[in-house]
Amino acid sequence: MNKKIRLATTLILSLIILSLHTFAAFELPQYGGKINARSAVLMEMSSGKILYSLNADTPYSPASVTKIMTVLLIVEAIENKQIAESDIVTVSDTASKMGGSQVYLKAGEEMSVGEMLKCVLVSSANDASVALAEKLYGSEDSFVAQMNARAKELGMTNAQFTNATGLDDDGGNLMSANDIAIASRELLKHEEIFKYTTIWMDSIRDGAFGLTNTNRLIRFYKGANGLKTGSTSKAGYCISATAKRDGMQLIAVIMGSETRDIRNDAAKALLDFGFSNSALHSTGAELLNDMPIYAANKQTLKIGVNSNSILTSKALSDKIERKINLTEDLKAPICAGDTVGTVDFIANGETVDSEPILALEDADRIGFTGIFKKLFLKMLYV
Repeated sequence: MNKKIRLATTLILSLIILSLHTFAAFELPQYGGKINARSAVLMEMSSGKILYSLNADTPYSPASVTKIMTVLLIVEAIENKQIAESDIVTVSDTASKMGGSQVYLKAGEEMSVGEMLKCVLVSSANDASVALAEKLYGSEDSFVAQMNARAKELGMTNAQFTNATGLDDDGGNLMSANDIAIASRELLKHEEIFKYTTIWMDSIRDGAFGLTNTNRLIRFYKGANGLKTGSTSKAGYCISATAKRDGMQLIAVIMGSETRDIRNDAAKALLDFGFSNSALHSTGAELLNDMPIYAANKQTLKIGVNSNSILTSKALSDKIERKINLTEDLKAPICAGDTVGTVDFIANGETVDSEPILALEDADRIGFTGIFKKLFLKMLYV
């Protein structure tokens, strides 16, 4: 009888282990495929193009991935000289009592903005997040109002914030995978952030307190350079994982995986998919010279394109040819930003993409006085 019980127990345990293994072993994503998460997005940064999505516009609790938005406001404030990385933050009683992930700041303790940013981005410190929010706008509530306003400006249509940390005991924040990708893309435009997000291990308080990055991909994935992890019982395991190879920066967002390892495997799978199937191709912006313009107060017009590269299929990247098409007999008036031509990208005889060529300056129509002046000067120097 005991042998039968042992046999049955062994069989049940084997089935449980097998089911867990099956859940974690997902295939590399393809368009329309599924991964083990509530939602996911893969975005190429320079173009903002989405390479893969799963429930991308459904809002969920983002946990500490919220802090991407928190850090964005701090970094923008540094760039706008509202604060400086060297400024000292005095920790409030409120910030010192945040709980969750923290670096155990004490009320009255002083630390620089830069050190606190390191605590937020490496160790996901809730206490440092609130201390920074209070430093910039006086209170966390005022800071959160700015988070919501900035999210609206960026087109994060499903995002709403109630705190600067991602703690969700009180209902908390909501973001979609698309929202997180948009916020991540905006933060990555500030390249100084990489000096924090690429740290694997560091310390604060003159080496007395160690920090280890919550994002294991920084150490174990080639090209990884950020960005932010998060997990709560409500949110599951989330990440915005960023990596750069061969000049291409990808953003992989995973929301609601069941474990840290499943989340990390999903992020790696998305990044592998992007690097294996996509490539950047130069727009040839450096080849564009000033173009002639007629009936204007100048002889030529400065022109350019919005991007120095386009995203293409990797299979086509070595077959693409550029064709520059400029508007013939361009006449004033022209305003900066007007389209004056296109750069077409052709592979196997078909146009696979097109980038508008834009005027980089205004050109006013020349009047009678201007024409007379030009003629007079021409005769004077003949």
